[in-house]
Amino acid sequence: MQVSISLLRAFEAAARTGSFQDAAADLHLSASAVSHAIRKLESSLGVTLFERDGKGVRLSPDGQSLMRHVGPAFDHIRQGLDSLSPKGPKALRLHSAPSFAAQWLTPRLPQFLAEHPDIDIRLSAGVDYTRFTTDEFDADIVYGRPRQDGIIVLPLGEEVVTPLCAPRLQGLIQAPLDLLRFTLIDSNNKQIRWPDWFAANGLSAQPPLGMRFDRSFLALSAAANGLGIALESMRLAEAELASGRLVPVLQGQANDIRYVGHHLVFPRAAFRRAPLQAFIRWISREMKLDTTEQLA
Repeated sequence: MQVSISLLRAFEAAARTGSFQDAAADLHLSASAVSHAIRKLESSLGVTLFERDGKGVRLSPDGQSLMRHVGPAFDHIRQGLDSLSPKGPKALRLHSAPSFAAQWLTPRLPQFLAEHPDIDIRLSAGVDYTRFTTDEFDADIVYGRPRQDGIIVLPLGEEVVTPLCAPRLQGLIQAPLDLLRFTLIDSNNKQIRWPDWFAANGLSAQPPLGMRFDRSFLALSAAANGLGIALESMRLAEAELASGRLVPVLQGQANDIRYVGHHLVFPRAAFRRAPLQAFIRWISREMKLDTTEQLA
């Protein structure tokens, strides 16, 4: 039986993305063109490949069977295209949570690029998680628990959250309760907030109104400039702590909060790309992570 490669391409994109609309965006076609191609393929094969309802489409048993063969085939084609220019730069397309990108990743990229001069980094930052439906990104560094199914998730280690301030304020704070006399800086989008920290230190007092930001890097900058006390991850504050612009105000005198805040996520098919494998090895080494089990 002969089937047009263009019909199989439309099927693979729709099966991979779970949406005719997203497949159309991936293939630079209209959604109706994708739908027409799939109906033509179904007619040629004499089977129903997608179950359609008012909420969208999903693969039928026959569709799942076909995708088990077609999906890897198109993955191999993409790998072949990636390998056509071995002497030129190989792109690594990353998306990241903004504060992680600004505070931790970007300062270390020169080291990564020095080790891998053949890789061209393309980094975007934003709070919207990439859906990996248009092949725009290879991987995403997300804050919080990933919200997608069908992706590989690598937790990026434990972070320590503690009050941080400019050095001139440190001597004025001797105990957790002393913090209530100062402006407390908060980040609206964080999982760990001031009430969590006070509860972890046995205090029921609610912190007074303070300054609020929507990004950790803004809160850290405000604290470094003496505007108050920030409750932030020491990982994100590494540069400010190393330079002395920020200090952990109650280190050894209070209970810090430890949690896994960031995750590296990517589709399994993307893991076949050499630039992503190099990045995973590098970030695992930088954070002293063992990723063997997750990648098995």
